[in-house]
Amino acid sequence: MTGYRGQGTTTGGPGGLDGLDGLEGLAEDQLLPQLVAHLREHRARLRHEWADRIQLAGLLHAMTPQEMAAETTSVYDNYVEVLETGSVEALQRYARDLSERIIPRGVETHEVVGIVLLLRDVLARSLFEKYQRDFGLLNRVLDAYEPAANRIANTVAVSFVEERERVIRQQQDSIRELSTPVLPVRERLLILPIIGVLDRERARQLTEQLLNGIRTHRARVVVIDITGVPEVDESVANHLVQTVDASRLMGASVIITGLSPVIAQTLVTIGVDLSKMDTIGDLQGGLEEAERLLGYPTAGGDDGTAP
Repeated sequence: MTGYRGQGTTTGGPGGLDGLDGLEGLAEDQLLPQLVAHLREHRARLRHEWADRIQLAGLLHAMTPQEMAAETTSVYDNYVEVLETGSVEALQRYARDLSERIIPRGVETHEVVGIVLLLRDVLARSLFEKYQRDFGLLNRVLDAYEPAANRIANTVAVSFVEERERVIRQQQDSIRELSTPVLPVRERLLILPIIGVLDRERARQLTEQLLNGIRTHRARVVVIDITGVPEVDESVANHLVQTVDASRLMGASVIITGLSPVIAQTLVTIGVDLSKMDTIGDLQGGLEEAERLLGYPTAGGDDGTAP
């Protein structure tokens, strides 16, 4: 709030100034308790002024007036508590909880940062109005207030960004799980159809999904169909080999189907050990081979039922 500095004037006189008696002789560590008392005394007025500023700035428009009143009251009280105690732990918890509620409603990072900065501004203006007649005291008050206010703003912003990143990662994981499901097609038989670009991170996640599926369904054979994968690089190809090895360690054989000519050539060029892979041209052929390995009658069998 450096914009408020230098605007006051020093006024002396017997009896002191209204609202300043007893403050001029306070040590620096005694100023914040006085400021906290002032902010609590004028809580309703300052919170209302802050809410008006938020509306004028067009922030948090996704909230109803009732929600706005409840959240601004909670934020205000947490803000003052941090000024009083110096601890941001309660504020961090509240900021995370608030973020969980408002992120799904489309509230952006700049809105959260904006409302905290507006509160800092409203409170600083209130302090300026109270202490403006003594320039020296005003500077001491702002020197006590500003570091704490900046720490609060940083805490809220970081908490919101971390929660937003967590939500994004969670959504991405959910999308990947939906886009690449591990499907049990028969007892002890799983199919993993892969569609789209397969990079190193996605390959790692697919391996985790597959191994979990093998354990959950006690699978003995897995068919990985990569018909929908346009290409793979050396890193992904090696990861595919590792997936086959890891599946074998868990007791499941792996059949890879749908190798395109481009991918097949890539595997040969980069020197992948194809002896570790059981590859079959298409998904239908892969499923028939899997059923044969499990002892199910195939299309040419007698009765088409499992033993």
